Amino acid sequence: MAIKVGERLPLHIKLKEMTDSGPRDVSLEELFQGKKVVLFAVPGAFTPTCSAKHLPGFIEKAEEMKRKGVNEIVCVAVNDPFVMGAWGTASGSHGKVRLLADGNAEFTKAVGLELDASGFGMGLRSQRYAMIVNDGVVEELLVEPGPGLTVSSAESVLAKLG
Repeated sequence: MAIKVGERLPLHIKLKEMTDSGPRDVSLEELFQGKKVVLFAVPGAFTPTCSAKHLPGFIEKAEEMKRKGVNEIVCVAVNDPFVMGAWGTASGSHGKVRLLADGNAEFTKAVGLELDASGFGMGLRSQRYAMIVNDGVVEELLVEPGPGLTVSSAESVLAKLG
């Protein structure tokens, strides 16, 4: 069952982030506590829609979102931290969007937004979505109804930020 607006994220989970000294744990409790965060998820780093449209939109709109009160913009994918780090470098996301790895899909399963992409040879992945989270509580949840990028784009999130 997917998480709903008004519910608290599973803050006990840790994701991974690539740093100059290697992967490090990121506490979701620390990430969300007392902050307004835009979190969006993609089926996979370096995949076509994710790399050509979804991530670039959030990189491009990062400053505008921050002017509307967003403390942090985070992208989550069921990839390892090495892939997410390479994607961050290739995309120029550093300083604008934090790329966090959910390598075992623990967070993705906990929020009920997993996707079985085994038909494409990709195994368990995340659905494409975006959410606005205030102090760990979901304020907006924008889950794509199917393939493509419509409701979870950076423009859609900006419209919800007011």
